[in-house]
Amino acid sequence: MTSIGFIGLGNMGGPMAANLAKAGHLVSGFDLAAEARAAAAEKGIRVVESVGAAVEGADAVVTSLPSGAAVRAVWAEIAAAARPGTLVIDTSTIDVESARAAHGLAQAAGLLSLDAPVSGGTEGAVAGTLTFMVGGDGESFAAGKPLLARMGRRIVHCGAAGNGQAAKICNNMILGVTMIAVSEAFNLADRVGLPHQALFDVASSSSGQCYALTTHCPVPGPVPTSSSNHGYKPGFASELMLKDLGLSQAVAMASGAATPLGAAARDIFDRFVAQGGRGRDYAAVVEFLRT
Repeated sequence: MTSIGFIGLGNMGGPMAANLAKAGHLVSGFDLAAEARAAAAEKGIRVVESVGAAVEGADAVVTSLPSGAAVRAVWAEIAAAARPGTLVIDTSTIDVESARAAHGLAQAAGLLSLDAPVSGGTEGAVAGTLTFMVGGDGESFAAGKPLLARMGRRIVHCGAAGNGQAAKICNNMILGVTMIAVSEAFNLADRVGLPHQALFDVASSSSGQCYALTTHCPVPGPVPTSSSNHGYKPGFASELMLKDLGLSQAVAMASGAATPLGAAARDIFDRFVAQGGRGRDYAAVVEFLRT
């Protein structure tokens, strides 16, 4: 039985930790939020009171945290407490620079390390069907792949440290742009009297097919599991999409890449979040775009 420390038991981390426990691993979890700790305890996770307690005796440590600053701070604690050779995996979505700095902390302490952000949302976290985009050396990837396979369906090694975050940032820029495009198409259909179901039936089986349409359809009706059928309860909160689009533009600026659609999507979600979108699913941008 592998002993795993899991730090960050929120909407994504909690279900991932639960799947590791369900697979027979001994999971010691920590989160600052009492509600997250209580929910984790109900799912077979041994809840502890500090990062150090989660790391103590662990063969591997997984983090799921809200920002690059948080990852750097927590990985500094992990590096001070973990045994040499321990594998540390970060599943957060953060900037590439912070990811590479975290790898540096691990390397200096003699730890194996991976940045492994995820795609698939809370649905995939619960079902264990996530896609992991993984950055890190070959030894660390070989050690981490079996654990990641307990939480996801597809594990892609994207190359060196930080490349997992680079892949996630590019992927979510595509998602943000396509959700806006899908939303604009449904709003146009409304104006010309084309029923939502008719547009969905055409686009989902032709060149307009995309994840934003077929999984997170922004209008009620065509996809029963979409947040649009549940009051736009997230799911993937609009402020998290804004965060990811902001990361994409920071990377684009630093690298000199031209991403005009990514920049436009960032600006649209910025206005949406500021004007009532916070706490709503990112698909609710369809309502903002109607105004």
